Amino acid sequence: MRVTQLRIYPVKSLGGTDVDSAQVEPWGLAGDRRWALVDPAGQKVTAREEHALLRLWAEQVDEETIRIHDEGESILVDVPLGLPPVPVSHSRQGFAPPADQDVSEWISDRVGRPLRLVWQEDPRVRRMSGAHGGLEGDTLSLADAGPLLLTSEVSLARLQEWVGADEEPLSMLRFRPNVVIDGEEAFVEDAWPTVRIGDVRYRTAEVCDRCVMTTIDPVTLATGPEPIRTLSQYRRWEGKTWFGTRLVPLGAGGLRLGDEVVPGP
Repeated sequence: MRVTQLRIYPVKSLGGTDVDSAQVEPWGLAGDRRWALVDPAGQKVTAREEHALLRLWAEQVDEETIRIHDEGESILVDVPLGLPPVPVSHSRQGFAPPADQDVSEWISDRVGRPLRLVWQEDPRVRRMSGAHGGLEGDTLSLADAGPLLLTSEVSLARLQEWVGADEEPLSMLRFRPNVVIDGEEAFVEDAWPTVRIGDVRYRTAEVCDRCVMTTIDPVTLATGPEPIRTLSQYRRWEGKTWFGTRLVPLGAGGLRLGDEVVPGP
């Protein structure tokens, strides 16, 4: 098995960028989900409730800069320097420094509501929840529950079979993975205790429960019942539907397209 796609999402809930390689840090891929959006009261805002966020996409320029794009326009965003942190509602985070006001206004104008872009200065302060498979010392970016999300092309193909060949093909982008592999057997990744990908071994923290974001077409923003409707028929337990696995790095190193994927004991 091999890695067929790597994707980084610099801003939580915005579109991301495909990359050929990435650096693996204890809390996830370097540059992934270190930025997020909150409302004026500091409550987190995601594409679950604000679908227009998916029209914007972000790329990492360097360690201290990202660029956010919208239909031919873009704005550079630098890591905040000297700005006092503001309260945020992200679990186990508490506070985060805001981006420059002109950046937040640029995003607000395009989404149609007041928003503030904030940055996670130190991922080591955000503990990974034990309810999602976190162990002592595991930390997390601003991702929902795990450092990396892995999905399989074979598993998506099986899901498409269940949905029906005559239905609109499901894009892997709906599931917002960091790592996509070609796979050998559908959903076999659920049972891997560990897996080595390239230079790094990972622990499987849990299978990923899926939410309403997967029902939003990432290109048209149209919503529909799939894939939740079909997953609920074939992949439903504990009152949730499941697709992909959340991984915790057991070391640091590089990750590249074409890297071999070797499940472990």
